Amino acid sequence: MASALTGAPTPAASQAYLESNPVRETKALITELCRQFYHLGWVSGTGGSVTIKVHDEAIPRPNQLIIMSPSGVQKERMVPEDMYVLSSGGSILSSPLPKPFPYKPPKCSDCAALFLKAYEMRNAGAVIHSHGMESCLVTMINPLAKEFRITHMEMIKGIQGHGYYDELVIPIIENTAHERELTDSLAEAIEAYPKATAVLVRNHGIYIWGDSWISAKTQAECYHYLFDAAIKLHQLGLDWSTPNHGPITKSRGVLGGHPNGNLSRKAGPLLSNDGVEPSRSCIVLDIEGTTTPISFVTDVLFPYARHNVGRHLDATYYTAETQDDIKLLRSQVENDLRQGIAGAVPIPSDDAGKEEVVAALVANVEAMIKADRKITALKQLQGHIWRTGFQNNELKGIVFDDVPEALENWHTLGIKRWELGAAIEGDRRQLGGCEVYIYSSGSRLAQRLLFGNTSYGDLRKYLSGYFDTAVGNKKETSSYIEISEYLGVDNPSKILFVTDVYQEAVAAQAAGFEVIISVRPGNAPVPKNHGIKTITSFSEI
Repeated sequence: MASALTGAPTPAASQAYLESNPVRETKALITELCRQFYHLGWVSGTGGSVTIKVHDEAIPRPNQLIIMSPSGVQKERMVPEDMYVLSSGGSILSSPLPKPFPYKPPKCSDCAALFLKAYEMRNAGAVIHSHGMESCLVTMINPLAKEFRITHMEMIKGIQGHGYYDELVIPIIENTAHERELTDSLAEAIEAYPKATAVLVRNHGIYIWGDSWISAKTQAECYHYLFDAAIKLHQLGLDWSTPNHGPITKSRGVLGGHPNGNLSRKAGPLLSNDGVEPSRSCIVLDIEGTTTPISFVTDVLFPYARHNVGRHLDATYYTAETQDDIKLLRSQVENDLRQGIAGAVPIPSDDAGKEEVVAALVANVEAMIKADRKITALKQLQGHIWRTGFQNNELKGIVFDDVPEALENWHTLGIKRWELGAAIEGDRRQLGGCEVYIYSSGSRLAQRLLFGNTSYGDLRKYLSGYFDTAVGNKKETSSYIEISEYLGVDNPSKILFVTDVYQEAVAAQAAGFEVIISVRPGNAPVPKNHGIKTITSFSEI
């Protein structure tokens, strides 16, 4: 009873506590949940698992005992006595007694090491591992997808930190022969996606965690609903990953096709009217200084966020979304303080009261905006503040006059080429169109808000997806390699990247992209004799 799954064993709880009501009730709860999940198809064939921390107000969550279901047991027939009790560090404190044939000897869940990562890295109160068919199918249809993305579905509101207008992003990791071998890749995904409350495992299932068993169960139900909806929408020829959920205009038989839905496909060649293959199949656009005046960002968006951050935090302080924003800001500020970043001030604990916490947050955010920092914590909060501004008609997105017509022309050209490919080859090969994507340091939410609320109307119908700095820094070549892999383009030269920043153009060029530098009023000058094509209007592309 001293076997440790991870790290050094911690002191065992007293025998009296192991037999206490909180422990017994948690064991009984897991058996009840497993029965429910069995009938949902999540834990059939002895697969899947559930683990819950024993809630005790007198014990901080990181130190609470862990109850875990066993491995290789018919989940719908389990009884409380079948459960394992673990210390917070993973040491087995109590094991079930062996049962006669045909039962196998008791064994703790093969997911134990993965569960412990969620407890350790997310301070979770419960974790559910499901083998639901929906969670497998959304990872199987395209083997290159590294994420599942969906937006504008009501059930997204059931996922912690998300609203109807948000884009839900779930990382996908590759399956292994043995569950414990997933531990490192799961931990990497948890670290890389701070807002995620789940990780998909290709051809396998999903791990979902929450602050409590109710939170984990609610989210699990919402995730499976969204997966099922995405599959059915795809079968109907509809794209679940875009706000309007319109018809899929990509190759048939492929689920999704862009980072907005992110289950990518191979971008086929485009055909001109004479059957000659043109030079590009995807266009990736920067925003600031490329589609939109720099002054709009610096003189409108940034000041709006700076002037309204206090009002926003005060009005939404207790919502799950804002609490998630605060959590990210706390983590960022703690790191800034360790590195001695100018403008960083300590954020008091929640015990200090709402007013003090908000005041400290405002001071940090103002300093971050002034320094124009490209960090997730700031960009996520700004996106939520701007969303309110657009909804209240206090903000209106600005694009250069030549942008809407160019976007419409590229979109129409893509559809015509797709139809031409079908006609030429008798519908045996559906050819990809000239799809347009956005890559900006602003959050994907902020990007959708800008293009969805312009003086020219909603331009999102012309866009196939959005990238932000989650794929990497815009001045690093690896970021553009990541984008080309997302798009499934074999030859990166088929992708055109347009930006106003010389260093970004150089990085994209090193990744094999075709590049153009946008020269607009107010843009910073580019080096002389740089050798890269420049334009002053999209009509030149």
